[in-house]
Amino acid sequence: MEREHFLIGTLGLDQHENGAIAVRRMLEEAQMRVTYVGRFNTPDSIAEEAAQAGVDVIGISCHSWEYLDMVPELLEKLKERGDDRPVVIGGSVITASDAEKMKALGVSAVFNGAPSDDQIIDTLRDLVRSKRTALA
Repeated sequence: MEREHFLIGTLGLDQHENGAIAVRRMLEEAQMRVTYVGRFNTPDSIAEEAAQAGVDVIGISCHSWEYLDMVPELLEKLKERGDDRPVVIGGSVITASDAEKMKALGVSAVFNGAPSDDQIIDTLRDLVRSKRTALA
């Protein structure tokens, strides 16, 4: 089976990339492939990069409130492209109520607070497995 492949980045003016870099390292240590696009991305650029790289899951690091507007825009850009790859978000600013809103809009998983490495890895592997099974 091909290794899982993830895109990780931040949207808008969010400059806090320490969490994204830590998750990138964690996933690479778990033998997963990661395309890291860094800071200052737009929903369009994330959707385009995800399609070009052929990633399984898009991960958005959220440490500013911009995600409340930009993640729904990303989901819309993906939908316009006919791209149904899972989107996950994570970050310390995500409240429980905002997490529920994001899930209702179509975000596949939300990591707020301090999830364990195993929680993140297991959730992401489950998303990839489900996606690949649906395509088979």
